[in-house]
Amino acid sequence: MATDRQKLGARGEEIAETHLAARGYALLARNYRCAYGEIDRIMRDGDTLVFVEVKTRRGVGFGPPAESVNAPKRRQITRAALHYLQEADSPEEPDCRFDVVGVLLADGAPPQVEHHRGVFTVESWE
Repeated sequence: MATDRQKLGARGEEIAETHLAARGYALLARNYRCAYGEIDRIMRDGDTLVFVEVKTRRGVGFGPPAESVNAPKRRQITRAALHYLQEADSPEEPDCRFDVVGVLLADGAPPQVEHHRGVFTVESWE
């Protein structure tokens, strides 16, 4: 059975996916898991492969949701992304980007979504 925190995260991921799809992103994978960790969404924005981390909070007492993607989390996402790329075994290297979507789900208010494009790169964490 899912905890309240897991339900909150899943709801935020759904909202983020809908937000990105409305802007033309195409979904490739949800909750991609490997030995290195998980990537919330893998999407395509035109010719660019986008690895999306979604952070959801009920309030900003600990800062905006996207601020919680710290250096260890970025390294974990990067390692998982490199694994995904190796598994894909594409004949050419796609352009890649790491985006963070912060979702604020305050009681009684409509969801607030902040999309941060290109927050970090593979090269900076190899």
